[in-house]
Amino acid sequence: MIKVSREEVIHVEDWAEIRWLHRAEQMPIRATARHLGIAKNSVMRALAHGRPPKYERPLQGSAVGAVEVQICEFLRETPTMPATVIAERIGW
Repeated sequence: MIKVSREEVIHVEDWAEIRWLHRAEQMPIRATARHLGIAKNSVMRALAHGRPPKYERPLQGSAVGAVEVQICEFLRETPTMPATVIAERIGW
């Protein structure tokens, strides 16, 4: 998604419609903004991007990351150990 202001986000469908209206239909930026009910600057930002917006989410650590080494050790020693037993032994 292209973030255009705090609340206004341009989705892929909006981005495609903006580009189509501006390029194929030759609709001016101001008219496109009025037609779609969004800000003129939002239209200009959408036109400035060469490809569709994509959702990006920052990577976060896994809940298992802190105890992964312990889990691997338990499974190395006893490959058939049930998950409930492993969770009990690591304090979950």
